[in-house]
Amino acid sequence: MERTPAAAASAGGKGAWRDGAVTYLHLLFYIAISGGQIFFNKWVLSSKEINFPYPVALTLLHMVFSSVVCFAITKIFKIVKIEEGMTTDIYISSVIPIGAMFAMTLWLGNSAYLYISVAFAQMLKAIMPVAVFLLGAAFGLEEMSCKMLAIMSVISVGVIVASVGEITISWVGVVYQMGGVVAEALRLIFIEIFLKKKGVRLNLISMMYYVSPCSALCLFIPWLFLEKPKMDESASWNFPPFTLFLNCLCTFILNMSVFLVISRTSALTARVTGVVRDWSVVLLSAAIFADTQLTFINIIGYAIAIAGVVAYNNHKLKPKPQGNEQQSADSKANPGSPQDVETSISTKEAS
Repeated sequence: MERTPAAAASAGGKGAWRDGAVTYLHLLFYIAISGGQIFFNKWVLSSKEINFPYPVALTLLHMVFSSVVCFAITKIFKIVKIEEGMTTDIYISSVIPIGAMFAMTLWLGNSAYLYISVAFAQMLKAIMPVAVFLLGAAFGLEEMSCKMLAIMSVISVGVIVASVGEITISWVGVVYQMGGVVAEALRLIFIEIFLKKKGVRLNLISMMYYVSPCSALCLFIPWLFLEKPKMDESASWNFPPFTLFLNCLCTFILNMSVFLVISRTSALTARVTGVVRDWSVVLLSAAIFADTQLTFINIIGYAIAIAGVVAYNNHKLKPKPQGNEQQSADSKANPGSPQDVETSISTKEAS
């Protein structure tokens, strides 16, 4: 029995509504898990109840957990197949630098939470496009233009104004956070080089499978020499296994949520969602943490910086006149490719 056109249209409308609802649920989940993970890390590192002020150790646990889960998914249960194309030369020249910068990003970003508030850390992260653009230009991946320089200036002015408005500023925390921004920018540059020059495209699980063990090794060395002696000397720190396991699990789920957002929407939607997440984190942190005191100058400066970030996102994701059809085909063939994933992550937190 054939359906009438009206019935078909009604069924199509319901299907579109369901798809839209599922997409919005994915976006809300990403905002919740991403912002929640930032608060979770801050709480674990600075809470007197947990008493685990060791950012390198915490980040090392994240990478070890990710390595074990990815190994189980790909090699034991074989739920996801590791994509081919990885060679020893590519691993040494590309994956190791990416893993090292990822480790540095997480280490310095989490260390900053010991000295500055979550809200101020998010404001400083708004400078990320400036770091990516300048380093990209240095590596020959970006072209200088008056429009891009104007956008970079707006972002820089906004971050400076937000910093001036900070009541209790710790320059140690600022140095840690800015170091994390530079490391993240370098990681994104290395990934772009990896994708363009090496021609290897990996899904998210494959990328994590290769990068996580390398990042864990890179973190183990500073932990061994910087934090382990402190942990041996101090008898007051606490290691709550369930809490740390939950923290590691949330970090892994966060990475998966990025993949889901990209696969169901687009890199532009993910970037806009990242901006909404950042504002939510800034405002909620003022209500949750005692060390966060937002001022009017903070808000104005951050608003200026975010306006610049939105302009940067719009400029970078504007369709190029050449190769649009090929890019569209590649996007459909690899909706969760690392290029798309990293595009969305570039506006985010170090987890």
